Amino acid sequence: MSEAVRAYSLLTEFDVSLFRSGKHFKLYEKLGSHTVIREGKEGVHFAVWAPNAHAVSVIGNFNGWNPHSHPLYVRWDSSGIWEGFIEGLQLGEVYKYHIHSNTGEHLEKADPFALLNETPPMTASVVSTTWYQWGDSAWMRNRKDQQRLDKPFSVYEMHVGSWMRDPSDPARFLTYREVAEKLVPYIKEMGFTHVEFLPVMEHPYYPSWGYQITGYFAASSRYGSPQDLMYLIESLHKQDIGVILDWVPSHYPGDAHGLYKFDGSHLFEHADPRKGFHPDWKSYIFNYGRNEVRSFLISNAFFWLDRYHIDGLRVDAVASMLYLDYSRQVGEWEPNEFGGRENLESVHFLKELNEAVYNHFSDVQTIAEESTSWPGVSRPTFQGGLGFGMKWMMGWMHDTLNYFKEDPIHRAYHHDQMTFGTVYGFHENFMLPLSHDEVVYGKKSLVYKMPGDEWQKFANLRALYLYMYTFVGTKLLFMGGEFGQTSEWNVNQSLDWHLTQYAPHRGMQRFVRDLNMLYRSSPALYEKGFSPDGFHWIELGDRENSVFAYRRSGHDDANDILVVLNLTPVVRDYRVGVPAEGMWEIVLNSDDVSYYGSGIHQQSAESEKIPWMNCLASIVVKLPPLAGLVLKRI
Repeated sequence: MSEAVRAYSLLTEFDVSLFRSGKHFKLYEKLGSHTVIREGKEGVHFAVWAPNAHAVSVIGNFNGWNPHSHPLYVRWDSSGIWEGFIEGLQLGEVYKYHIHSNTGEHLEKADPFALLNETPPMTASVVSTTWYQWGDSAWMRNRKDQQRLDKPFSVYEMHVGSWMRDPSDPARFLTYREVAEKLVPYIKEMGFTHVEFLPVMEHPYYPSWGYQITGYFAASSRYGSPQDLMYLIESLHKQDIGVILDWVPSHYPGDAHGLYKFDGSHLFEHADPRKGFHPDWKSYIFNYGRNEVRSFLISNAFFWLDRYHIDGLRVDAVASMLYLDYSRQVGEWEPNEFGGRENLESVHFLKELNEAVYNHFSDVQTIAEESTSWPGVSRPTFQGGLGFGMKWMMGWMHDTLNYFKEDPIHRAYHHDQMTFGTVYGFHENFMLPLSHDEVVYGKKSLVYKMPGDEWQKFANLRALYLYMYTFVGTKLLFMGGEFGQTSEWNVNQSLDWHLTQYAPHRGMQRFVRDLNMLYRSSPALYEKGFSPDGFHWIELGDRENSVFAYRRSGHDDANDILVVLNLTPVVRDYRVGVPAEGMWEIVLNSDDVSYYGSGIHQQSAESEKIPWMNCLASIVVKLPPLAGLVLKRI
């Protein structure tokens, strides 16, 4: 077999110019390995960015991993791109780049643009393709209407490898296609509008949950091929279920085959450890000031939206990107040029990312995991914001869980934790997250965070879920929470699906399903989910009884709903102000016996002309213990 041939390129001068200026957003079409036909001869074109390399070659089984037999050739334009054509190679060929650095090191690196990698712990890249005959045209054509901010967003967050395992062999992962056969009907039945996958990009260390990525363009081969993942996404789309991917542009690990010191220099990461090393995760931070790195990252976002038909990206660890002093002590960080703690290069990158994504994919959403009070995370860049579509409401999550952890006898002293969210709840387009981070590392499962005996724990959790689904913003629930998983999430095993045979868990699962159906069928709960016009406190000061009442409104006031929460175990006959006279029907009661509740039941209540709680009329309702009621006027 002959050595790599230099006189062939997929890259034009315009491609190189865009790349070097940070404006090439489809590098996956040009860099990496691509099967091509050159002068009637089939083979693979390789292209890799390694500007500080002395020499680069392709090594693999096909040449006995000999670094001298198939060299690549550096382009004449000072771009630092090495490329070449190797005749006879086909899909499935295993390879790496051998890089002889300018400092004398000899490195073996996986391809940063590889579409597939070997299954860990093996680390080589595989010549592959993302060609797929998609069958989700109806979803793609109509998703703009499904994903607007005035539409319901109920997200089921899950980890592919631990959602469900093979019952006959619990150590075996289900493939993407096997997951599809189980997951799609389940999500359809449960009523979630979207699935969010924890990172599916290739990662060498499985317990990192996918957040330590080495193959940014490669779907993890643990579960199958790129086409198998596409089948899973397509299957969800065919049932009108959107797909969000967790995406990690904030850091990456230092594995020898990965991006770290890729060509012997600090190529992708910032050379200054005060900006380039993450003390919490012992990982490396992208150099957002380097044009080529921004092209790499934005191209990666485009890749998943383009080639995999992804409907949204949840961007991980945004707070760590925004602040130069994030998790750093005095002396461990350097202020920006204006003396501040803001990472201006990262801010520029995030704005450019969102502008590019929404310009090219106007019907998707970007969602920031951002835990600070940075202003305008989900506001347009032309208004000074970062340009995300939504932001996780971490403050609401912490306050709400802290409140519900309290024994009801003490909740009167923590009443404001339930009401404070509306003070800032409309500054951003908030998503309410009860995510994976809350059920690991000794934090307990959601149901075991609740106080009381078994019945009270489940009653409290049902009340919390009802509060989440009827509060402002969109919703996210981590897998297992929907049936009251009792143990913490363990990435190395399946969820405890056997629990659903027991009444408390079966009732919780039924309740979450009914909550999703209520949410999706009630415009008052989502049409003004990010507007103060859509939420009105009726009773927020009854701390003695731990009772809360509020009204949700959509575009048509006739569809308003009323929510009343009783967060003590005492049954109460309680007068509540109502915004309109008439008969009010209880459409959801978290204490229903079908949910494992006590069965305190009232079908409806007729208003009386008794002014109450600043309303002209009122009703009397029997409040079940540790429960919530949702009422609509009929």
